[in-house]
Parts: sequence; structure tokens; C-alpha cells
Amino acid sequence: MVRLSWLVAAIACAAAVPAQAQPAAAPLTQQQAREILAKTQTIRLAPDVAHLSEGERTAVARLIEVGKIFQDLYEHQRHRAARDVRGRLAPRSDEATLYRLFQGPVATTLDNRRLPFAGAEDAPPGKNVYPWDLTSEEYEAFLKANPERRDELTHLRSVVRRADQASLARDLAMLDRYPAIDRLHPGLRQRLQGLAARPDRNQLYAAPYSLAYADEMIRAHGLLNQAADAVEKEDWEFAKFLRNRARDLLSDDYESGDAAWITGQFKNLNAQIGAYETYDDELSGVRAFYSLNVLARRGRETDALRKGLRGLQAVEDALPYDRHKKVREDIPVGVYDVIADFGQSRGANTATILPNEAYLARRYGRTILLRANIMRSPEIFATTEDVWGAVVSAPHEPHLTAESNFQRTLWHEIGHYLGVDRTRDGRNLHEALGADANLLEEMKADLVSLFAGRQLRQTGYFTGAQLNSHYASGINRTLQNNKPRRDQPYQTMQLMQFNWLLDRGVLRFDTASAELSIDYGRYHAAVEGLLREVLALQDAGDPARADAFITRWSRWDEAIHGRIAQKIRDEQRYRYRLLTYAALGE
Repeated sequence: MVRLSWLVAAIACAAAVPAQAQPAAAPLTQQQAREILAKTQTIRLAPDVAHLSEGERTAVARLIEVGKIFQDLYEHQRHRAARDVRGRLAPRSDEATLYRLFQGPVATTLDNRRLPFAGAEDAPPGKNVYPWDLTSEEYEAFLKANPERRDELTHLRSVVRRADQASLARDLAMLDRYPAIDRLHPGLRQRLQGLAARPDRNQLYAAPYSLAYADEMIRAHGLLNQAADAVEKEDWEFAKFLRNRARDLLSDDYESGDAAWITGQFKNLNAQIGAYETYDDELSGVRAFYSLNVLARRGRETDALRKGLRGLQAVEDALPYDRHKKVREDIPVGVYDVIADFGQSRGANTATILPNEAYLARRYGRTILLRANIMRSPEIFATTEDVWGAVVSAPHEPHLTAESNFQRTLWHEIGHYLGVDRTRDGRNLHEALGADANLLEEMKADLVSLFAGRQLRQTGYFTGAQLNSHYASGINRTLQNNKPRRDQPYQTMQLMQFNWLLDRGVLRFDTASAELSIDYGRYHAAVEGLLREVLALQDAGDPARADAFITRWSRWDEAIHGRIAQKIRDEQRYRYRLLTYAALGE
């Protein structure tokens, strides 16, 4: 149970980091903190790992050490004061619990506001992977004025810095300290030396993650090779992946590791290692943040699932767009138990499909990781079930099941694998659509999952009842307990889907009971219509057109959305989940 011991004096006396571009934000109050913690559910993950060999256990221990490095880096990437704040928090205090819950010193309140605590300030949209005072206007103006440097300054795994003397001197010193990084980045030293000859803080440059976080990456490199040594004899393919990924961390080019990861036939272990997802970059949506998870494979369940996933080309060919592609039928998908999560993937993350770079997906495919001990947790599903029952009319209550959530999530991840992956004129979606690329991609995946339902019923993968449960899970995902902020891609795209289904008559809102009823007969056509719009937006790559569409369909009506949100809040026992791990001694 979460302890309530708010240290008011500690907050008042904490040394604040001076703000530059961010306006002062009112700090989290004692009452708000208590409300958050009272609504926090602690879930302990303790999967059975008795089947792991001694070498695999050693590898897990080394991977956990890398995870701790990534956890520290993730927090540092998200807030420049994270390490200072964390260092002064009293163990087991409310502040320490909040910091762990939100992975930094900025909380999200019950009414969906971001408020700092422990003497910190709110983070800017670019977090700590851009200069703290950099605005999107200045960044875009610099890119426009220096088009030859766009590739450098939009690199997935790089920190944008101001070209001042101190920053350049620090980065050049790191190249001197670590010759391996210098050799793996030809031309980097010359570029930095050229800027250092005439330092100018109005100029911007990009430092690769391996350089910006050189000490951490060198340690992680060594630990990954130690993990590979431990499993070399019994799982040489996993060992090869770990060695490739160790080198990737120093080159910031993940192709060798991703190829080994996607195509490898691993035995009992798997791991997501590196900087992949860009959700935390609210300034331009292009920079990845660190994550790591250690996974134990459910062998029989994985084998059975892979046999059932045939016919993906037919799903791709049925999607409502005109640039269909050839897709791999035997996609690498696995069912796992989470041993430990770190960084961006921590926090009841149910599934992952990676890598995201389109050229890697075309060359090697993508791997899907389903986290069964999270998706099928009875503690987590019980809270979901309570909310569902409070919002829908009685005849629809039985339709939502834990298995339907598992299947919807599985096909959501497959949805990332299908459909548009580049604009019609060949641009990367993140480059073309900026921060809204994530929103549209996640909505596409949701809609492909639901669109595929009818074909899955026709092939016998689903029964009629299972198809309705699949659809019910899709509706459940759209329910909001607060009006989303525009900078929340998941919640915003979920609201858009809800509004579309309401507009198309799939959902009907009873003003007397504030309950929803479902017309499953209208479901497929409605999903197909919205999916066609989303695929067209990705195909065009027009950010203004995308923004207009998002604005139109993310409207919020207190008479409908507000009443449903209130019912959800009244019913929800928990709003937040804090995960602990037996593997970390928790």
C-alpha cells in the first residue's frame, strides 16, 4: 500500500532549477498528491523463471543492470533536474512514490493537468533532448534556414544543443575519451571542431546519443557483452543479438541489432533494448527515448499463436487505400512474461511492435512482443470491467473480456505492420507530420485491428461472440475520464474514434441514464470510413490537413463526454498503476 507522508517543508526548501523559457507553474499541492496516491494501484510482477538456466539468469542480471542505466537516462531525457530531484528525495516518501509513478518530477493530476513537485519546474515540449529554452518556432526556422543540416538535426537518436563553447568542448572531450565512438561516427569530430572555431549559441547542432551519453553507453556496451557471454553456449542467436545491440549503442545505427532481433529464433529470453519510441518528444515528434524490458518467453502459447496468424496479405489487400504492399506472412510474434521494465516501456505497457523505421521494416519485418502477465492480470482487468459496466447498457456488459483485450492489442500491433508506412512522395511519416505522426499511426493501428475483425470472423479465427467482444474492446479503449490535452496523442486519437462512432450511429448516448448502447451492425462500415481518412492523411503527409482533421474530430461536449467521464471517475477505484518487480527485489 502506498504510504502518505508528504514533506511540505522539503518542497518549500528544495533548491529549484532556474527556469528559462518555461512559465512558472503552480506546484502540486499536498491534497492533489494524496488524491493521486489514493487512486494508485500497485501491481507486482513476479513471473515464474524457474525454467531459466544459470547462464540465462546471469544474462537477466546483466540486462537489469543495463535497464537501470536506461532508467536513469530516460528520466534525464525527460527533465533536466530529474537526477538532482531524485537524489534528494527521502526513501518511501510521497514524493519518492510520485517520482517513481511519473518517472520524473512532473505529475499528471486527476483532472489531467501537469504539475511539477519537489521544487522542480514543468518541462518544455522538447524535454531535455533539446535546449531547455528552444521553442518550436526557433527550431523550425533554423531548419528552414539550414536545409542541408535537417538530417543531422532530426536524427532519431541525437540531442540538439546550442553551439556554445562549453557544449562543444564537452563533446570533443568525450570523443577524446572514447576513441571507439569517434571511429564509429566518421566526420563528427571535424564538424564539431568547425563549430568550435566560431562558437555561437544561436547555432544548433546534434550530438549523437552515444556521444551525449557516452559514459552510460560504454557501460551498457560492456554489460550487454557480458550477458552475451553468459548465454552463448545455450542460445547463440540471442547472444548474437546482444553483441550487435551493444555495438549499436555506440554507433546509434540499430540495423545490425534489429536484423538479429527480428529474424532470431530465441529460446527462453527476449529483450527490447534501446531508444525507439518518440512519444515524449512533444516539440517535433522525432526523437526516441530509452527503454529496456527483460522478457521470459511463453513457448507453447507463442507457437500456437504464430500458427494462427496466417493470411495477413489478405488483410493488407483489403485496407481502404491504393498503395498496397507485399507483407511478410510469418511475422515474428511472441507471448511473454515481463521480468522487468525500464524507461519508456515501464508502466503496464501491454505490447510492442518494433522497429519503427520504415526501411528496416521493409528489409527485415518487425517483431511483436505481447506482455501476457500484464494483459491478463486479473487485478488490472477488474478495474477495466468496473468502468465498462458503469458506462454501457446492461445487454453489452458481458461483451468485454480479458481475452478480447488481448486479441485487440495483438491486432493493434499487427496494424502497425500494415497500411501506409511512408508518404506518397516517399517521406518518413514523422518527418512529414511532426508530432501528429504518432497520433495518426496509433489510430491507424487501432482501426486496422477493428477492420480486420470481419475477415477474422469469416476465416473462423473469431466466433460471432468473439467478434462482438473484439468490437467491445475497441469501444472500451475510446472511453475518456478527462478531456484530453492536445499533447496527449493516445487519448486524443481515442476521443476522435469515439466521436466518429457516435456520429456514425455505432454508439448511442442515452441522455437520461448517461449510458451507451452499441449497434454492431454499423461497426465495420464506420471503422472502414475512418480508416480510409487516416490512411489518406498519412499518404498525403500534409500537417495542416492532419491538424484540421484532428481538431474537427477531437471535440468535447460536456453534456456527453463530460457525463461519461464523470461516471468513469466515480467508478474507477484506480487511475494510476505503479509496477514493481520481484526481479528488482521489490
